[in-house]
Amino acid sequence: MTTPKDPRTPIRVYLVDDLTMIRAAFKSLLAKDDRFAVVGDSADARDAITRITALKPDVVMLDIAMPGLSGIDALPLIRAGHPQVKVVMLTHHEGETFVEQALKAGADGYLSKDSEPPELVLAIESVMRGNMFLSPKVAGSLLKRGARNDDAPIGTSRIESLTPREREALQMLALGKTNKEVARALGITLGTAKKHRENLQRKLDCHSAAELALFAIKEGLLAPR
Repeated sequence: MTTPKDPRTPIRVYLVDDLTMIRAAFKSLLAKDDRFAVVGDSADARDAITRITALKPDVVMLDIAMPGLSGIDALPLIRAGHPQVKVVMLTHHEGETFVEQALKAGADGYLSKDSEPPELVLAIESVMRGNMFLSPKVAGSLLKRGARNDDAPIGTSRIESLTPREREALQMLALGKTNKEVARALGITLGTAKKHRENLQRKLDCHSAAELALFAIKEGLLAPR
């Protein structure tokens, strides 16, 4: 059960998005309303997890597609350490599987970055009341999926067969990084990086960086820039 918050105290918000302009836009919108206080922001999910521990926000706005640790993989880590924090996922791309995975993992809301500005406020207020929030674009995507595939089990995409580390490797390979660059970035051996590539090609049936990029964008793991 959600503990009522003193209405006189601003809702403390932490922003996690690798795009500086997105964070600046959200901060500017929320700064106009004294019901909210942005207590911090980060471009990196791992850094955010550490800072959330120190700052103890009420709501975390968490981008799905970020280099390194994605929002979908950061969510359970935030949940484990801070079960009371409300988490609203952010995305430019309403990948159906990721919406489902985020909700299964305990996201309190899912907001499209293409939403109108008032929806940001509605999302924060809704989750603070203990309600789920889905932006209309995201809800519409799920309804269309249901209409197309009423009898199919939810969450059967190939993306669910990947480990968190394989998803990190997928992001970098989709951006055209070499095995050596992936190994250096993830702190693993070159052999392990090659194995990740082989596993991704086998599991996803993608055999080039272009195919990996198209798959990652379609599923919402890699936002088109």
